Amino acid sequence: MFGIRTALSKTIANGPNLLHQQTRNTFILKRRWPPPLHKQGGKPGKMKARHFVYDLIEDTSVSKKQDVQVILNQFVEGVGNAGDLLTLRPTIAYRDFLMPGLAVYASPENISKFKVEENKPKVESEFSSPYAQRTMGCLSRLVLQITMSKTNPWTLEPWHVKTSFRKAGFVVPEHAITMPPVKISGPNLELQEKEFYVTVKINNKEQVNVRCRIHHWATGLERLAWQKEHWKKPMEALIPEQAAVLESMPLQQ
Repeated sequence: MFGIRTALSKTIANGPNLLHQQTRNTFILKRRWPPPLHKQGGKPGKMKARHFVYDLIEDTSVSKKQDVQVILNQFVEGVGNAGDLLTLRPTIAYRDFLMPGLAVYASPENISKFKVEENKPKVESEFSSPYAQRTMGCLSRLVLQITMSKTNPWTLEPWHVKTSFRKAGFVVPEHAITMPPVKISGPNLELQEKEFYVTVKINNKEQVNVRCRIHHWATGLERLAWQKEHWKKPMEALIPEQAAVLESMPLQQ
């Protein structure tokens, strides 16, 4: 069993021109009928045609390549902080981390280098977790619809906002929600065309404002007509002090 390294020439038609590009491949072969042995110092016997018949053991161009370990040299959103060790598929490691300069190979030299740096006082990371920045971006673009009764009296409380977040796909505890500075009560159809924001605290560190709108819900003939893509339409601020902040926040597209 032995390996044969080949350099194949691939011709690509590109209009009137031809592009010749080499592709390097390695094939591991095994003779189907081994040639006869000869005495030491003797003349090797002449090989016959059957001795040139090979069985393919492995084609390295199609075999699965091993994962690559890299070390982040800076914070990468949604991935990790500087010094984190990642195990990735080769294509992802080269394309997304090594080529842009976001990581280095996990060689013994680099591993020892980052171990030495771990002994030094660490500078506090800008974000509390790799996903904090991405979560802040998602929440800042969200238009949170808070569904309240059109027939029964109510006062907006944190648990209403928490339930609305859960319906939108976010788990936000009540203690992380800062309510508006004014009391909001209903039913009041004047609230239907206005908006306000609540502040969400992430990991007791980052804070992000979330745009909220109240929708009055009822059954039967009292149900309000559904507005198509209402989240794309700008609304009047319910609290004048929040108007400037709401104007600076992006609307969900």
